Amino acid sequence: MKLLIISHPCITPINQQFYAEVEQQTGWDLTIVTPAQWQNDYNNQLLPQRWARYCGQLLSIPVWKSGNIPLHMYQSVFIPLLKHLKPDAIYVHHEAHAVATTQVYLANSLSIRRPIGFYSAQNILKSYPAPFRQMEQIVFQRSSFAFPVSQSVAQILQQKQYTGKMTVLPLGVDLNIYYPRSEAQEIAVSLKKTDSEVLIGYLGRITEEKGLKTLLHALKTIEDIPWRLIVVGSGAYETEFNTIAETLGLTHRITQLGYIPHVEAPKYLSAFDLLVLPSETRPSWKEQFGRVVIEALACGTPVIGSNSGEIPHLIQATGGGLIFPEGQAQALADQLQRLLLNPSLRLHLADRGQCFTSEKYANTSLAKQFAQVIEKVVQGKIL
Repeated sequence: MKLLIISHPCITPINQQFYAEVEQQTGWDLTIVTPAQWQNDYNNQLLPQRWARYCGQLLSIPVWKSGNIPLHMYQSVFIPLLKHLKPDAIYVHHEAHAVATTQVYLANSLSIRRPIGFYSAQNILKSYPAPFRQMEQIVFQRSSFAFPVSQSVAQILQQKQYTGKMTVLPLGVDLNIYYPRSEAQEIAVSLKKTDSEVLIGYLGRITEEKGLKTLLHALKTIEDIPWRLIVVGSGAYETEFNTIAETLGLTHRITQLGYIPHVEAPKYLSAFDLLVLPSETRPSWKEQFGRVVIEALACGTPVIGSNSGEIPHLIQATGGGLIFPEGQAQALADQLQRLLLNPSLRLHLADRGQCFTSEKYANTSLAKQFAQVIEKVVQGKIL
């Protein structure tokens, strides 16, 4: 079996791990196409690198509009590549309305006509202007399969009249990377100013919709409790975040580590006593999955999350944390206080969440599900 994957996230090596798992389980011949360069959410210019355990071809093609997920376009017509590779199936890890998706779909239709499918995390019903609306419908009509990341995303696809085969395939974690690290205690000690501090972690983009203003106001109401906030990440909201923290008199209680590579995230997630994800829904955005939730749980760290998008469903399913109504600082403060003052509750939630995550969100099981769908498509059982 030959499978071609088009994926801008795979320019980052760790995102190839899922396909390395597919390779290992199936013995398939995989080829991943990524942009030759990509500007990520932290304004870093990325170049393709290979994940050590991925054995297939890794091809890079220059793109126009690097860093723009819906608008980027490969500087290739793809037809010669498709004719050369002759894949049995094609998986485009992009939304249906994206330019790159349509680009690959049209090349497939004009050349080898193999079964082809797409990815979706779009959990808000949006009507796109021309030509994106037409591009989306072209992709829907020509798809043999689709992988929405959640049931709510699947419902959006149905509302948009996608009638093809789709399988909910959540984002997963590599349990060889995300697990409780032995160096966590040493890192925790280095981050604390006093032994009594409980470490509250935030890991992600520093943007307004991530609810960090609400988090700061919540922390202000419980400043008599010995906690320290560890912020891992960067983004356009950093200046505003620092201004609010200074106004509230909390700067001395916050440690900002900035951007760290994905491979270093598990050691910090393991060091936190709890992780907080206070995302807030906006008219054009709500949390699509909250992958950091399952990453933290895999590392043995309980989570407090808002009820934005998929976050509450993840926390309820895993049993690994507490939920609060988004944007409500006092409600967040109450949940923080519960965990800060109750180490046994933290341990209980962490154990339960880690167990469920290891069983249901491990890349090993998700890769098997992914491969089964592709195999059935190629065999013509669900075309």
